[in-house]
Amino acid sequence: MDNSFAQRRRRDLILAAVLTCLAALAPVFIKDVYVQNILILTLMYAALSQAWNILGGYCGQISLGHALYFGLGAYTTALLFTKFGVLPWFGMLTGGLISALIALALGYPTFRLKGHYFVIATIVIAEIAYLLFLNWDWAGAALGIDIPVRSDSWATFQFTRSKLPYFYFALALCCVVWLVTFWLENSKWGFWWRAVKDNPEAAESLGVVVFNSKMGAAAVSAFFTAVGGAFYAQFVSYIDPESVMSFHFSLLMALPAVLGGIGTLWGPVLGAAILIPVTELTRSFIGGSGRGVDLIVYGSLIVLIALARPEGVLGLFSRRRKGGAR
Repeated sequence: MDNSFAQRRRRDLILAAVLTCLAALAPVFIKDVYVQNILILTLMYAALSQAWNILGGYCGQISLGHALYFGLGAYTTALLFTKFGVLPWFGMLTGGLISALIALALGYPTFRLKGHYFVIATIVIAEIAYLLFLNWDWAGAALGIDIPVRSDSWATFQFTRSKLPYFYFALALCCVVWLVTFWLENSKWGFWWRAVKDNPEAAESLGVVVFNSKMGAAAVSAFFTAVGGAFYAQFVSYIDPESVMSFHFSLLMALPAVLGGIGTLWGPVLGAAILIPVTELTRSFIGGSGRGVDLIVYGSLIVLIALARPEGVLGLFSRRRKGGAR
């Protein structure tokens, strides 16, 4: 059993290395800026969904308020850069740390709730933050923040002539979050989280500190979500509460993991690879902003997968392997 587990871990690493190399070569063959934009968003949401999966998938604490941390990362970076001239790299780190601390502060009362009460609490808290930023004049309120565009530079993390730097950063972020999840999955914390998800009472009777486990998962998840928000702020060069803190973002972080396979290493990546291109193409080619239509399309995808394979698209591959083993 130990040998087969080690082999599976090695296969995951090899597959990750191969996919990373193939992704890194994609811009060599894909020159269309629109397609490159879709690839960047797909990688970004793969990272965000992987971060969400740490709390919602492995630990079993379903959050629909992660737009709070995404928005905090975006606003921290944008405000530090526009008002104090602090480089975005420091803004990313600061936003991540602030979000992790806020996740711990919010976790203290909310992790005492269970089931749908916890889910509702995360939505309410994120909506309160959205309304606060919507009326906070110093942070631009409803008008938002227009990030001044300077010359192309890695120092200021701004590029107007090419999207490739953003692509490679999104790829790097996706790889880092995946590797952290890979390491945590087989660590003490990973076993604790799965135990808490399956049966908190039984886990506690075996010595697992349930509350601390949830707090740790929330901090890690919030940190990487905020880094993703900081990246997005630099990528689009303009943010407002609607564009970084709306419920739509919380949904788009959770859905790839649900579609691909919640609580799995590859589920968020696979889900994002399916969901995000469908979303963007639907918006582009089916009338207006396409917001209503794209919700119908990927909502239908979720329903179909939930009915056919409740464990997600990843379950189709595991089913084939089991069938072949017989």
